[in-house]
Amino acid sequence: MFKSRSEGNVVYKCTVRLLEDLDVLECEFQPHHKGSFLLDYVCEQLEITEKDYFGLRFVDSAKQRHWLDLAKTIIKQVKDVDPLVLSFRVKFYPADPLRLTNNGKLMLYQQLKRDLRHGRLYCSAGEAAALGALIVQDELGDYDAETHTGDYVSSLKIALRQSEQLEKKAMELHQKREPGQEAVAVYDEFVGIARSLETYGIDPHPVKDHRGTQLYLGINFSGISTFAAGRRTQHFRWPEVHKINFEGKMFIIHLAYSEDRREVKKHTVGFKCPSGAACRYVWRCSIEQMLFFTLPTSQHASVVSGGGFFSWGTKFRYSGRTERELMSEALQALRQQKLNNTSPSKRKAQSVPATPSSPQGDLAEIRKSRYSSLPRSTMSEPLGGCGDHMASSVYCTDNPLPTLETVSEEARKTNGESNDHLSDYYFRDSFDHSSSESGFTAANSANAIGDHHHRHGGATSAGGHHPHLHHHHRQAYTTDNIPALAMHSVTNHAASIIQQQNASNSAKNAKKFSLVQAFVPSFVFVVVVLIVSAIYILETDSELFAPMRNWPEMICLRYQYYQPLKEFLAKKFGAIF
Repeated sequence: MFKSRSEGNVVYKCTVRLLEDLDVLECEFQPHHKGSFLLDYVCEQLEITEKDYFGLRFVDSAKQRHWLDLAKTIIKQVKDVDPLVLSFRVKFYPADPLRLTNNGKLMLYQQLKRDLRHGRLYCSAGEAAALGALIVQDELGDYDAETHTGDYVSSLKIALRQSEQLEKKAMELHQKREPGQEAVAVYDEFVGIARSLETYGIDPHPVKDHRGTQLYLGINFSGISTFAAGRRTQHFRWPEVHKINFEGKMFIIHLAYSEDRREVKKHTVGFKCPSGAACRYVWRCSIEQMLFFTLPTSQHASVVSGGGFFSWGTKFRYSGRTERELMSEALQALRQQKLNNTSPSKRKAQSVPATPSSPQGDLAEIRKSRYSSLPRSTMSEPLGGCGDHMASSVYCTDNPLPTLETVSEEARKTNGESNDHLSDYYFRDSFDHSSSESGFTAANSANAIGDHHHRHGGATSAGGHHPHLHHHHRQAYTTDNIPALAMHSVTNHAASIIQQQNASNSAKNAKKFSLVQAFVPSFVFVVVVLIVSAIYILETDSELFAPMRNWPEMICLRYQYYQPLKEFLAKKFGAIF
């Protein structure tokens, strides 16, 4: 990291590596600049309009990768990174990649080509040959028998495990292609094949299951998947994911789904990551992917807390737009372009119901054909069924969920329930204000009546603050026919109101005091019971608690906290005695 002082301002310099290994971009930023400033600058230089799908990634001093947070200052995130080098990458692989335009589609093509070369885009030999032929077409152009002789593909890097058989198959497919094809058509064909693969948009994270089997965890627009030997073994769709958290090195997924759409079943799946930092990175990637592809708008995003009961926890607030917002903006721009291209007479005709020949009918067809493959599942709108053509390969997986241990947990709170709590809070708040204000008015009225009863002569001058009371008081003091019993009853009524108010205040104070006294012993009792129960479950050999000892939370509790604490106490007391 480099910095220079000029006119009292500190300027930091960094290097951004682009999707092509030899392409770099030198950037500068100041201490107050946030991550969005740097991403906007890079996308502006590359002329990318769909910048929400991209991000900047860096590696810290502990060799752990991180995505640059766009809502936080840059210098606080990379203060330990020297030299400061960031990589420009596709962060959110779109569900409909053909929707990207111009340089955005080019960057996605370069990213997928990079994934194929590094082994992340895992595919069969035939699919690798088809993708390789498109790479040859893009880099060498149309086949020319005079120029392309011998093993002309061997000079190109196509795949991670590139063999002679793969090169020969790629050359055969390249020679059969029609000449004169545009580069955009090549990009579309390449992206279309990559989109149909199970490893599309997957950045594999090494994890281990409860048996210790080495797996790779992948997260994309459809959900969370596990891979073994390059093949997907499990797939948890976003509508089935109820909660995501972590505990130490354990990454935990809470599932809630219904097989027959009647009874909701709940399962918990845990995966052990190499380190705690890697586990937090996987958790954050999962949260970002889920919110980006499922939330209708970024305004619905709330602060998400990670970490379990026995860890400090991590909070994350999503920043940026969601894919549905991008789709809405694109649709709005298409509608505006359609309106601008129509004549004034046609604009007037749009007020009638849409017909197949009207612009609204065209727009509906565009919406149906263009966005039918996009995921329609949100946290508030569960996916009712699977889309057709390409989306069916991802959403409608044939891999059944494994038999997992059931845990009891609260059902997920819906948006409607949170609104009910919010409205209930405002109702109680307004009710408390109105009650206190009415009590204050009644007390003042009673005091005013008592003062007028004792003073007799000052009724006319004291009634200016209460016009209604002034009228009645003047009648009371100018008429001699009012018996003394009436005045005595008024005084008793005022005294009773004051006494009731004092009694209610003392009752509230007594209630609060008793609540505190009851809460502290109850809390201590519950904590003691939980600790004793956990120790008993971990130490006993009873088969009754065997399923509980295999829970991911209990396994993490044993190896992360209980066993080290037990060894420490044994050494401590062993040295004393």
